[in-house]
Amino acid sequence: MYFRRKSVVRQCHKVNKRAMYHRFFAFILPSSLLGRLSVVMVAGVLLTQLAGNFIWAAQLRAESQVEVKTAAQHLAHSAAAAVRFVLSLPQNYRPLIIQQFREMGGTRFFININSTPIVIPEIKNQPLADIAVNQISTTMKADLPAVGQFQTAFAWPENLVAADDGTLMSDMPESWVRHIILTTPNPAPILVIQVRMDAGHWLYLAALMPNPYFLEGGNPLTQGRILLQVLSLAAVLLLSIMVVRWTTRPLAALSEAAESFGNGGTMPVLPETGSKEFINTARAFSAMRERIQRYIEDRERLFVSISHDLRTPIMRLKLRAELLDDDALRTEFHDDLDDLDMMVKGALQCVKDSDIHENPTEIALDPFIGRLVRGAELAGHAVIFKESGLTLIAKPLALKRAIGNLLDNALHYGKKADISVRKNAGQIEIDIRDYGPGVPPEDLGKLFDPYVRLEHGKYQNSNGMGLGLGIAQGIVHAHGGQLLLENYPAGGLLARIIFPAETAGPT
Repeated sequence: MYFRRKSVVRQCHKVNKRAMYHRFFAFILPSSLLGRLSVVMVAGVLLTQLAGNFIWAAQLRAESQVEVKTAAQHLAHSAAAAVRFVLSLPQNYRPLIIQQFREMGGTRFFININSTPIVIPEIKNQPLADIAVNQISTTMKADLPAVGQFQTAFAWPENLVAADDGTLMSDMPESWVRHIILTTPNPAPILVIQVRMDAGHWLYLAALMPNPYFLEGGNPLTQGRILLQVLSLAAVLLLSIMVVRWTTRPLAALSEAAESFGNGGTMPVLPETGSKEFINTARAFSAMRERIQRYIEDRERLFVSISHDLRTPIMRLKLRAELLDDDALRTEFHDDLDDLDMMVKGALQCVKDSDIHENPTEIALDPFIGRLVRGAELAGHAVIFKESGLTLIAKPLALKRAIGNLLDNALHYGKKADISVRKNAGQIEIDIRDYGPGVPPEDLGKLFDPYVRLEHGKYQNSNGMGLGLGIAQGIVHAHGGQLLLENYPAGGLLARIIFPAETAGPT
């Protein structure tokens, strides 16, 4: 029993989690097919771009690190050779040789001898610069084991001090530093190596890396690359949305045609263009519409024919009943024939009231309902109606029959009626309340069935056939709305017609 209860709890957790996921996706995804396909395709393209950029950036960083290590190693060998050359010169010849190199137009390295090491403003938070510095230091220590002290760093050319008297690198003659300073199109970092030769003498070497802009090599988010990614992403998204819209546009036409046909309107001809699946669907829908239309027309002709043909034998039976000598038997025959005649007339009236062929138009509800109210007042009934200023797009004759049937029921069974119209969450609601005895709750669902009448209804309206509510419900459903019945708390029955928001006219 314990394990069974635990399994049930686990299953409930799974169901709740699944329902939570459904609610989450329903919240973030649009309701239309075009919107959902667009969101899915956009998300797919974005994820693909992000994953591709992540892989490409990792590969780019790895390649950049290898290139920087190799370039730094070669540069370190050259720097070590320059240090060995300077150390090989007599101490008093070193400044002369360095000056000769400067006057000859400079070399790959800017060389200077200072009494103390210069404080270099190092470039921080650059992984490639750190890799290059470590590789240069390692290589030079291996090439110059006799040299005890090294200082290696990268610095920007701006405010870079080159001599112990405070002279800046940018203040040096151009012929001396033209191989060292690079400021166009962007400033390039300068490698500074300081080597202690002996007491009171530090050799100052400055040079550019083989690739001066090597720090940008490991950065995948350069301006040009970002622009290229944005343009390619925009092109892919635009094409994706265009394809999705082109694919889903026929579905919108199919939906409009189905809604128009369901509301009894004229259905536009569906174009047999687009994908093979849509063409097959359009053809199947058109064939279905034709079959349903033929069925409706056959049903109308059948009901009209049956109702018309049954009137003649019913009349003959009534005439023959008059020839009966037994008064009680003749009365029973007349009652049965009257019921049969009423059922035939009711069936014909039900078909005529349900199949109303007219176009929807914009209806101002105040004068529309006002005419029904004035007709009831002329017949001696009390009706309370407050104007609302609302409009509704519906079939006028059909709407008149639906509201008229409900108003007649309210006046027959309640002697007095209240009519109110309001707009609720975009929907139009029409309430018709009577002051009668109400309906037992268990019988509310039966009132829409044909020929169903409760006992107090038969007593108060003996000429009714029990078809009015069913006809009203069919008309309301044809408009895409609902007809609800409920007992009013203060007594009586409340009939509420709810029309969808798309049928509400401008206020």
